[in-house]
Amino acid sequence: MKAVLMLEDGKVFTGEKLSGVNGERIGEVLFHTALVGYQEILTDPVYAGKILVFTSPSIGNYGICAKFSQSNNVWAAAAVIKERSRTYSNWQAKTGFDDFARENDFLTLTGIETRSLAMYLRKKGQMLGIISSADVEANELLKRIEEHKKKQLPSFLEQVSVKAITALGKAKPKQKRLAVLDLGMTRGTRKQLEKLGLHLTLLPFNTTAQEIIELDPHGLVISSGPEQDPRSAEVCRNIAPLVGKLPILGISAGLHIIAGCLGGETVKMKRGHHGANYPVHNPASYKGEITCQSHSYALDAESLPKIKDLKVTEYNLNDRTVERIESKKLRFIGIQYEAKSPGFDEINPVFPSFLKMLKRVR
Repeated sequence: MKAVLMLEDGKVFTGEKLSGVNGERIGEVLFHTALVGYQEILTDPVYAGKILVFTSPSIGNYGICAKFSQSNNVWAAAAVIKERSRTYSNWQAKTGFDDFARENDFLTLTGIETRSLAMYLRKKGQMLGIISSADVEANELLKRIEEHKKKQLPSFLEQVSVKAITALGKAKPKQKRLAVLDLGMTRGTRKQLEKLGLHLTLLPFNTTAQEIIELDPHGLVISSGPEQDPRSAEVCRNIAPLVGKLPILGISAGLHIIAGCLGGETVKMKRGHHGANYPVHNPASYKGEITCQSHSYALDAESLPKIKDLKVTEYNLNDRTVERIESKKLRFIGIQYEAKSPGFDEINPVFPSFLKMLKRVR
């Protein structure tokens, strides 16, 4: 069935909609440059409500395996791809991409020259878009986008976060106990923390500082999740009393929460960082690393010098955006990139660094 992606500036891209999934989708359109990992990306809560454009030309070629999902749901509103593979080859795969899309009711628009679309978004910037039937008049689609702008944005935090305080098993004697403010924590993050021997207690996004203190954790992790959610300010107010009293690790959106508690500000990026090859550098060393990133907002570097005892320890080599902040006195680490495992069940270096902070405190 013919369908179109119309951007809010009127630009139209025509393709075909996967049969079996009906309706329209409106959301911010952004492009993702990773060559693999489409299942992990679509199930990552950070992309809740987004229309994802995959620049990798073939999607679905290695199928779907449940263990690679980063959550129980597909959070992206829709996927725009060039070619959808109708066959797959992977000994771990249990089903194909089409069945996965239908089961999770997310729109897939195929036959789009996604690299041209990505270049257009690079030039013009991320913007709203709508995927709809090709039979709908262009003026009507633009009208629906304008109406969408006037609506109050939904709070995806309410949907992606755990609903009640949940301890993952019983803590062992002398085991380090972490409270995890669940803004949309991925399974990959949870797996790494558990492999370090830490006991985790998941907290709803609106848990108060007093409730966290009563749990008496050794530290707090603020997970990644949807950016600039309508209820992010509430999270900041709840967490602010804990800064300096408890070791805190903030990941991506969690970094924004920590900075916000201290008076730091965030800015909307023109095209965002969405991919698996972003170089990060620590000025104190000659070392760098390649990171996975999934954010459209970054810390405003000019708002950070006024914050006492805060130090910027890593920058993005492409555009000098802030990638990591730390404070020994206030006992926190915040990273802009995703804390992905380097592979083969290895642990991202940020977690052992945070573990050392826990040991210094108690």
